[in-house]
Amino acid sequence: MSDRMSEPMSDSEVRLRTALDQVPAYVPGKPAAAPEGVTAYKISSNENPYPPLPSVLKVVQEAARAINRYPDMAVTELTQALADALGVPTEHLATGTGSVGVLGQVIAATCDAGDEVVYAWRSFEAYPIVVALAGARSVQVPLDDHARHQLDAMLAAITDRTKVVIVCTPNNPTGPMVTHTELERFLDEVPSRVLVVVDEAYVEFVTGEDAPRSLELYRDRPNVMVLRTFSKAYGLAGLRIGYAVAHPQVAAALRKTAVPFGVNSLAQAAGVASLAAFDELKERVDALVAERTRVVGALRGQGWFIPDTQANFVWFGLGERSSDFAAVAQREGLMLRKYGNDGVRATIGETEANDVLIRVAGDFLAEHPAS
Repeated sequence: MSDRMSEPMSDSEVRLRTALDQVPAYVPGKPAAAPEGVTAYKISSNENPYPPLPSVLKVVQEAARAINRYPDMAVTELTQALADALGVPTEHLATGTGSVGVLGQVIAATCDAGDEVVYAWRSFEAYPIVVALAGARSVQVPLDDHARHQLDAMLAAITDRTKVVIVCTPNNPTGPMVTHTELERFLDEVPSRVLVVVDEAYVEFVTGEDAPRSLELYRDRPNVMVLRTFSKAYGLAGLRIGYAVAHPQVAAALRKTAVPFGVNSLAQAAGVASLAAFDELKERVDALVAERTRVVGALRGQGWFIPDTQANFVWFGLGERSSDFAAVAQREGLMLRKYGNDGVRATIGETEANDVLIRVAGDFLAEHPAS
């Protein structure tokens, strides 16, 4: 071995991509923790509070017998089940490790270094991460005073370098949806060369009037794709399954940029079983929506401004008081998700957790009235 090879290598000699300097860190929701004698509730990650359905759990347990084998790389059975459920051809579908995994496939398939991706902000925290990893540039368009997308401003932000526009509806972390009328008008104006990703991770919770009929819009527009997940309403966050509905050229590109064997065999089996049990799952979704209505009504009754959430969470636009509110909630056993000095998001969880949230929010507002 040469003297050079025997010398310890300095960290500075390893050449990493300069694009990594622009990648923000993803901040996960904190795990449940509370002072002694206080019940802890994790309502920081928009998880479904219900355990897996017994029928789904049984299928997963059976599938675990074969985890010494690679999963079906083509995700054949789940893709067919999705095609049947959604009424779309199988060649219009692509799967990945959660909707964020599929989004990474989208950006990898569309963006070269220096290209632009337009989206509202604040929105899903993973957007700037996947964009930066591709060496592309985020163009963030502020939400309006009601925490909603400003689609006209997003349209104005499109340039010759724009490859993708992301519309998150309902918007995470603030909650409001884009209406079908608004989205259709927007899509009519977006250049056909720009791929529009309608991110509907929380679509099953939507009950608002004029809700987007995204699959209808995608069918008529080759540059529109729909992004969904099994993590939220289906309660499979730990298995990581997401999917896209897109026209064949785009869907094929997403499958090409997917991690080989990324959707594991347990996830595939659970996805198929969950689609088969959707009526049973819908009862849980309806219960969470009812709790959402109760929580929003109580908070507004206390004097809070709560945006019109169509997801499984509520948003407190607290600004610089965000840290104080999150800290007070944590002392009461509630783990919330703080977003810098923008605000705090609270998931609709178990009834007991929601009761604590209402109590904590009321006490906080009484002691820290809005200016």
